[in-house]
Amino acid sequence: MSVDILETARVQVLGEGRGLTAGQALECLELPDDRLPDLLALAHEVRMTWCGPEVEVEGIVSLKTGGCPEDCHFCSQSGRFDSPVRSVWLDIPSLVRAAVETAATGATEFCIVAAVRGPDRRLMNQVREGVAAIREAVEINVACSLGMLTQEQVDELAEMGVHRYNHNLETARSHFGAVVTTHTWDERWRTCEMVRAAGMELCCGGIIGMGETREQRAEFAAQLGELAPDEVPLNFLNPRPGTPFATYPLVEGREALKTIATFRLALPRTILRYAGGRELTLGDLGTREGMLGGVNAIIVGNYLTTLGRSPERDLELLADLKMPIKALSPTL
Repeated sequence: MSVDILETARVQVLGEGRGLTAGQALECLELPDDRLPDLLALAHEVRMTWCGPEVEVEGIVSLKTGGCPEDCHFCSQSGRFDSPVRSVWLDIPSLVRAAVETAATGATEFCIVAAVRGPDRRLMNQVREGVAAIREAVEINVACSLGMLTQEQVDELAEMGVHRYNHNLETARSHFGAVVTTHTWDERWRTCEMVRAAGMELCCGGIIGMGETREQRAEFAAQLGELAPDEVPLNFLNPRPGTPFATYPLVEGREALKTIATFRLALPRTILRYAGGRELTLGDLGTREGMLGGVNAIIVGNYLTTLGRSPERDLELLADLKMPIKALSPTL
């Protein structure tokens, strides 16, 4: 008789802190629906054991929206698709105001995002100015997401005091070519390695529901485990008008919860963050279940081109669940 995957995970992940392999992750993803409560409960135990009860709260804002030259098929900011998003630059006072408003929610992290393949000199100068202005105005960690980087740019961001860099792999290596054709998975991986080597925290996750198989979701979880980022944002596809994925179905709620719990078991020590699409995929009840199934971080407010829940509703949920918000840690 084969050993039950949750029994294996209880010993390996909960007891020893070793994440699931791709094969083990697939076993979890393929559990019948009546085992979902057990899977979520174990994932919550793992989160509490290896990460503790605190929840990290973050806000994000786009410094440059739209007009991106890349063809990420899920993204309405690509200049290659006929989407309603147009290229816009945010001025520094507006950036600072957004950071102050984010800090007022209790968030400890504020992420500056730009829709680009990688930053040019103009963007790097604006980020430098923005980071300095934010740090003068409010006490909050500043993260950035500016696409693929050179070693020189990595070093410059670290020198500015950027706390964390986000660069998502988006999906499993075997599925990447069906999602993006203008750059490679390996190019993204190299940026992630440089960021981590420079001493910045690495934020790296992806999007579930882009036509990948369960096997590829398990592959992706194991690949993130190998990379060992400090944070993994877990998005669920919110199909955007005008993009190649506009007609893709939403991930079903139970499937989303299995994915959340499985990623926690594959990444026992990682900050696992609720990101885009959870409102549509999970709703209020599912959001609560995910917080009790391995999630220990959350983006409050709106996303880059889609609406989120109000910060007040998410903070009320955390208070109701008696999950304390993580205190601000020193920036690098």
